[in-house]
Amino acid sequence: MIRHIPPPTPGNKMTEANSRKSEYPIDAMFLNRWSPRAFTGEIISEEQLLTILDAAHWAPSASNLQPWRFIYALKGTEHFERHLGLLVESNQEWAKHASALIFVVSRGFRGDFSENKRSYTHSFDAGAAWGHLALQARFSGFYAHGMAGIKLDEIKEAFAIPEGYRVEAGIALGRLADKSVLSEQNQEREVPSHRKPLSDVAFNGKFIAN
Repeated sequence: MIRHIPPPTPGNKMTEANSRKSEYPIDAMFLNRWSPRAFTGEIISEEQLLTILDAAHWAPSASNLQPWRFIYALKGTEHFERHLGLLVESNQEWAKHASALIFVVSRGFRGDFSENKRSYTHSFDAGAAWGHLALQARFSGFYAHGMAGIKLDEIKEAFAIPEGYRVEAGIALGRLADKSVLSEQNQEREVPSHRKPLSDVAFNGKFIAN
C-alpha cells in the first residue's frame, strides 16, 4: 500500500516529534527513527526480519548492481551467539537483548572480478540500504541501531568473506525496552540525539571545511 504524505501546511516551518525539532516541514518518520540500545530481547520471526531487509533491498541500486549483502542471525538461534561474539565487548553488553543481529557487507566490484572494474560508490550504496532498513524497522514496530564497533577481521574469517567485499557495519534490531535494562552509563546515553543546524552541512555553491 502506498503511504500518502500530505503536503506541508502553509506557514509551517518545522516538524516536531520524538523530542526533536527539524528546521523544515519534513515527515515525522525521520525524527521518530533513532538508535536505542534498550531492547526487550523478544523473538522476531524470520518473515518479519526479511520484510525489513526487503525494504533495504529496494534502496537506489547503483545501476542495479545492488552491492549490499546482509548476514543475519535471529535471537534464540546458534547463529545469534556467533554474531554477538563478533561485536566489540561494549556493544555485546546491550546488543545481547536484540531480536536480530545483522552484518552489512558491500561488493566492491562492478562486474566480473577478473575484469577488475571497481565500484567507487559501493559503501555509499550499502549506506542507502541501511537507511531504508532503519525506516522500515520503525514502520514494523522495531528499532535498528547501526554499529561501527564490530570485529572486522574476525567477521571476514568467520564467514569466509573474500577479497573484493567490504564489511561495513553491524546492526542490532529489536523492540524498545525501558532504559532500566541498560548499564548506568548507557542509560545516560539512551535519548534521541539532535542534529547540527542544516547550514553546517549543506552549502549553496561552495564547500566549507568544518
